[in-house]
Amino acid sequence: METINNTPGNQAETFSLNIAIVGGGRTCRFFLELINNDPFPFFDIKILGVCDKNATAEGILLAKKMGIYTTDDFHDLLNIAHLDSVLELTGSRNVLLEIIRLKPKGVGVLEYNISRILRNLLDTNQRLKSTEKKLVAERTFSNLLIQQSTAAIVIINTDFIILDVNDAYLNAVKKTKDKVIGSHCYEISHGINAPCSSAFPGVKCPMLETLRTGKNAHVIHDHPGPDGHRMYCNLTTYPIKNDDGDVIQVVEFWRDITAEFSDRWNKRVKEFKSDIQKMVQEDRMISLGKLAASCAHEINNPIQGVLIFCDYMLDILTAGPPGEDQLKKFKNHLALMSTELERCGNIVSGMLFFARESGLEHKHIDLNAVLNAVLSLTRHKLKLGNIKLTTDLYPAPLMVEGDINQLQQCFLNLIFNANESMPDGGDLVVRSWMDTALNNACVEIRDTGYGIPEKLRDNLFDPFFTTKDVGQGTGLGLSIVHGVVKNHKGTIKIDSREGEGAAFTLTFPVISSVDPDPDGG
Repeated sequence: METINNTPGNQAETFSLNIAIVGGGRTCRFFLELINNDPFPFFDIKILGVCDKNATAEGILLAKKMGIYTTDDFHDLLNIAHLDSVLELTGSRNVLLEIIRLKPKGVGVLEYNISRILRNLLDTNQRLKSTEKKLVAERTFSNLLIQQSTAAIVIINTDFIILDVNDAYLNAVKKTKDKVIGSHCYEISHGINAPCSSAFPGVKCPMLETLRTGKNAHVIHDHPGPDGHRMYCNLTTYPIKNDDGDVIQVVEFWRDITAEFSDRWNKRVKEFKSDIQKMVQEDRMISLGKLAASCAHEINNPIQGVLIFCDYMLDILTAGPPGEDQLKKFKNHLALMSTELERCGNIVSGMLFFARESGLEHKHIDLNAVLNAVLSLTRHKLKLGNIKLTTDLYPAPLMVEGDINQLQQCFLNLIFNANESMPDGGDLVVRSWMDTALNNACVEIRDTGYGIPEKLRDNLFDPFFTTKDVGQGTGLGLSIVHGVVKNHKGTIKIDSREGEGAAFTLTFPVISSVDPDPDGG
């Protein structure tokens, strides 16, 4: 169990109850006055309409004064939007049955017996004006509202014993009232034998917070659900105080937000994946700029060679029909030209594929194929930087589930970092292997560059963290690497000492693998 949020003292959640009243006499007026005094801080009670055929009835006149909608036909009240309950105060059984028959689905009816209790409270209120009797009246009606509320509500004594609950609470915990009343709240909610804060250190108990501060408290807990699944509950507690201001009971409101919480979580995950994809694509464009100069130079050399061969053959053909020896040379020249143009085409195709923007799409991918594609783009840049590249890739496919664009960018960023850490040249080793014990595909990119000072390692994967001069890098490279690895359910480990190079080891869960043929057949 964990506490997701704890905001004691903040504006707590209130529970609205929208009521229409049929019968606008003295009892209605008493009820309106009672509500107007706001004795129920955890209920936001709104009277949406009052009905009585007598336009001069006490309740009708007060309702008009309070700006409440009035009518002489109770059918009008049933058409009011967002109505929760109808309070029938006429005492007429026929009217009650008609309301029950015609009321919209989901609208409750406070029946005649409750109306009679209200009238008795009115009589008591008129006879006894003492604070104690008023408190009895307010508490009695508060209990009525608690039972009518669709929110799960439990009243708890200061020793954690449950005193009363409503039907919504019983439905939430899937227990009968006789099993709940008299039990400790933590036994019912969590199935434990001690208060939450004792059983789960670090978890805030809203009831204890209310007892400590005398104010409302709000937390989100995860509870074991009746079906075995975890359920997330929004809990709000309110104090009930005596005349001396001491808290004698606590009212706790439950609201199951599992579906809402799951939707929010899924939305956050979706947004995170979308942000990773955008960052990867932006970083790809930066990487493409770094590759452009070296690839242009690599393409330019074979093109110049092809042009020289073309001019040579054109001069021969202009002089006259070529001889047999010249035709043999033409054949060799054309084969070489074809090879060089194919190499140029592969470089351009690789860059176009690398630059292409695509949505996040997880497929079965061979990590070795991704590494070879990245190395084909960077090989010439490494050569220009006087960096010796050594590869040792697993001789069989290393199949993982992932997004090829993200993985390409991940490996490219690590190779670029290695390249930039060796401005005077050095060695770069790219290895891959299969960890059969853990069923993981492993990739290591090791360089002989500057290395990483120990004091910088904790911030290495932070966005925009960089040790480069202004304009030399965005600081997004390694944060993107970290995000991509986590997005692919992998891990990343760094082995580095300042001045002795760095090695990044990435592991990814394998979906299938092919064992290499030991005989090489």
